[in-house]
Amino acid sequence: MKKLGAFLAVLLLLGLLVPKPVAAEETLTVYSYDSIEWWMKEIVPLFEQKYGVKVNLVLIGDAGEVLNRLILEKDNPQADVVVGIDNSYLAKAIDAGVLEPYKPANADVIPDWIVEKFDPTYHLTPYDYGFIAINYRKDMVQNPPASLEDLTKPEWKGKLIIEDPRTSSPGMAFLLWTVAVYGDDWLYYWEKLKENDVQIVKGWSEAWGAFSEGEYPLVLSYATSPAATVYYDNNTNVGAVAFREGNYLQIEGAGIVKGARNRELAEKFIEFLISAEAQEKLPLNQWMYPVNGDVELPEVFQYAVKVDKPVAIDSREIETNYETWLKQWTQLMVEGKSPDEILGKTTTETGGETDNTGICGPALIVGLAVLPLLLRRRR
Repeated sequence: MKKLGAFLAVLLLLGLLVPKPVAAEETLTVYSYDSIEWWMKEIVPLFEQKYGVKVNLVLIGDAGEVLNRLILEKDNPQADVVVGIDNSYLAKAIDAGVLEPYKPANADVIPDWIVEKFDPTYHLTPYDYGFIAINYRKDMVQNPPASLEDLTKPEWKGKLIIEDPRTSSPGMAFLLWTVAVYGDDWLYYWEKLKENDVQIVKGWSEAWGAFSEGEYPLVLSYATSPAATVYYDNNTNVGAVAFREGNYLQIEGAGIVKGARNRELAEKFIEFLISAEAQEKLPLNQWMYPVNGDVELPEVFQYAVKVDKPVAIDSREIETNYETWLKQWTQLMVEGKSPDEILGKTTTETGGETDNTGICGPALIVGLAVLPLLLRRRR
């Protein structure tokens, strides 16, 4: 019995010495766009430390590419959270059925007007917002344009550089801005821009580079760009303009991917994004405004232009017309068609005018010849 007891004691001791399996670290997969990397680098470690988890951040081009990836993976979702879907893609994301509604427990830090203009259903929770604006070089411009219409005036001929809406987020925002202001006549506005030699390039970096080199005194950028220029280059030579008709509003949101494997952790991440802890690091990385009203803006934001009139289009209208607007823009600006041709007015109206001229001309002559005979008969 003593030998048996000793043997059991040895087995027990060996059992205590054998390493026990360690629980696998929980991993949250987050999809977003490339340029958000700097903000994420600051806040992801904070989240990982706070919850003892690992965040797998997957950066995929721009917001449109991110959404397309989610749609392709719809039947076998790989992400738990998506960050960076803005109001241009909101309706498409909801219609695609790739998002799961979730209202964060701390949603009351977001102003009501932002929620109402973005997504009251909380398929996406807004985490930042900003405005598109025309920026100008103070050393080259004394009186900058104050409206969209001003950009078509002769004094700005060949002096504005903008981004292509087919390849650029601010470029698409500018197109939507003109649609919001001019409605069904937006193509005629773009025709005037084209006649005024507006320069169009692929993306923001190319446009800003040419502007910085002094090739163009006006560039399409953001209302906060002057603040970023001061912060990075200590340069106060750049200004932005709040236009009379208002400036186009961009709101970005984050949401839980439908079928997420880590739902509870995904909820915590959404709440974390709008917390003061994460939001205070947003302005100097995203150069957008934090939605959390408790966060104070950095002092350098005094150089950003204040916009009092946000311009926006309902996300449903954007979803319905997005492809059509891009196609029409391409027909006008690339293929060289006129607005009337694109809208199908030329053939009908010209044909009608031609037909009327062909019929009314001879009819008028015959009528004048017959009139004396009719008058004679009456006599």
